[in-house]
Amino acid sequence: MTLTLRSSLLALTAAVGLALPFGFAAPADAQTTKLKLVLNWKYQGPQGMFFVADDKGYFKAEGLEVTLDQGNGSAAAVPLVANGTYDVGFGDINALIEFAARKPEDAPIAVYVMFNQPPFTIAVKADSPIKTPKDLEGKTIGGAANDAALKLFPAFCKAAKIDCSKITITNMQPNLREQMLMQGQVDGVFGYVNTIRFSARLMGVEDKQLRYINYGDYGMDLYSNAIIVSKKLAKDNPKAVAGLVRAINKGLVDSLKDLDASVAAVAKREPLLKVPVEHDRFVQTLRDEMNHPEIAKIGLGSVDEVRLKKSIDILVEALALPRTPAVSEIFTPAFLPPVADLPKKLF
Repeated sequence: MTLTLRSSLLALTAAVGLALPFGFAAPADAQTTKLKLVLNWKYQGPQGMFFVADDKGYFKAEGLEVTLDQGNGSAAAVPLVANGTYDVGFGDINALIEFAARKPEDAPIAVYVMFNQPPFTIAVKADSPIKTPKDLEGKTIGGAANDAALKLFPAFCKAAKIDCSKITITNMQPNLREQMLMQGQVDGVFGYVNTIRFSARLMGVEDKQLRYINYGDYGMDLYSNAIIVSKKLAKDNPKAVAGLVRAINKGLVDSLKDLDASVAAVAKREPLLKVPVEHDRFVQTLRDEMNHPEIAKIGLGSVDEVRLKKSIDILVEALALPRTPAVSEIFTPAFLPPVADLPKKLF
């Protein structure tokens, strides 16, 4: 851990009432702690690090028994952790910022930020007349109710200087998104770039048949998916949270060394997965969503506090949120392994 993070650790942990967890390991005779973790989506290649951690006994070594459930959208993980349905979620930090602005007393907190580049997009057909955000006006865009890109659309409209009121939004089942786009039932769809890209590939649509209007190209330099935990768990069982983060980080380090084995760990849970497609999805996720240059200095899992503060300010202004959460309400480095143990290069 860098001196900057160490020097701010006491203040950050005090802000959310956390105890320092460094150096804790589960005693051999310690009682196993059971945790329920909801993923961002259905089982896919980029989730391999969770299953590698499970298969290699990293959770068990930390005194944990972790149930890994499929999710229904990155934004959906936040309220599921907040209301106690799950102890842990792999969810969108921007949905967490909005939740913390509205219900600070119930909001979870991020402890390991895995996706450090904005994956949010609106996909259209390559032969569509829609080439810029302005072209979306007068059109219909579809998305799943819990899709993070849909949730952030008001902020995108403000950043791209377009009139949201001139755009029709329709909800759809997630599994129908690419089909409805290609059949012309909607003009565009919300989603994560690589979710759409590879879901389309599974139905025979090549990437050259799609065009993406990416939020990050219009000033929305946002973090995305993170490991989030309830504040109650962080306060009552900091050793479990620290152990969970260590185990997932080890799973990620192993996944980076052997992408095939990582995807195979997911396929073991979902035999119908198209392994070559999921391998490519994982590679693109590493390149497009996890490979921000900042990790060379701070390590994957941590954040640049200045950058996160700017993200919070963007959302507060664009969504007219009732308050501006402090960085320490959204993320704490208290449970991170030493910075030397965090991935600093993905390729």
